Amino acid sequence: MGIGAGRIATAAAAAFWVWLPAGEARAANGAYAVDAADIADVGSCKVESWLSAATNTDFSAVANPSCAVNIFRPVELSLQTVRSRSDGEWSTSVAPKAKWNFIPTGIGRFGLSFYAGGSFDTLTGENLTAFAVVPVTYRLSETMRINLNGGWLWDRMADRHYFTYGAGFDWKFTDTLQWTIEAFGQAGQSDTPSAVRPRFQTGVRYRPNEIFSVDLIYGHNITGENANWITLGTTIRFPVEGAKPERHRTGHL
Repeated sequence: MGIGAGRIATAAAAAFWVWLPAGEARAANGAYAVDAADIADVGSCKVESWLSAATNTDFSAVANPSCAVNIFRPVELSLQTVRSRSDGEWSTSVAPKAKWNFIPTGIGRFGLSFYAGGSFDTLTGENLTAFAVVPVTYRLSETMRINLNGGWLWDRMADRHYFTYGAGFDWKFTDTLQWTIEAFGQAGQSDTPSAVRPRFQTGVRYRPNEIFSVDLIYGHNITGENANWITLGTTIRFPVEGAKPERHRTGHL
């Protein structure tokens, strides 16, 4: 399975159990919804977690441990755990995901990847959703990039299929600060009009070193409800011996 497979599995398991109380399923770049085409370096692991609160009292807590391994080709595997409250009702779900990069990103050219997964209710064991997405990234410079996402979502509970979309812009304007703005959503037939309204987020990431970063994000209509959201997120990285840290060069996205 490539570099240090046993150590990778141990790190992923430890990260998951430490952060299990946190838990909302997004298929993307940490607390942001629009994913980049890059994947982590083989042999590295990380734990992304975030808390989101809305003006309509909805709430979610998320933990997303992931590791990049070599299974015939490099793949980033993650298991997102979600604890959320919507309209006063609590639920818990898990969402496994696998992501492959097929065209590496580079300045002045497009990079392309693919990811797929699903989500499950931890109480009933029901399969809630299945999804597949193609992220495309165009790097304008070493510090600016545009991310575009297009994909498919199956809401199994309502038996509805949706086209999902997203567009985002990242700018690392200092060695430690990055600004992100993004719009995203899903298109298709829905009994709830707000579920197919476009959604918006913007935030700042502070990353003082290669190990830790923190995000503060403002969003609108994030779960399809017409409400404003504040999100506080963190990422802790666990580079395995022999692997380079993810985006290891200071000042680069």
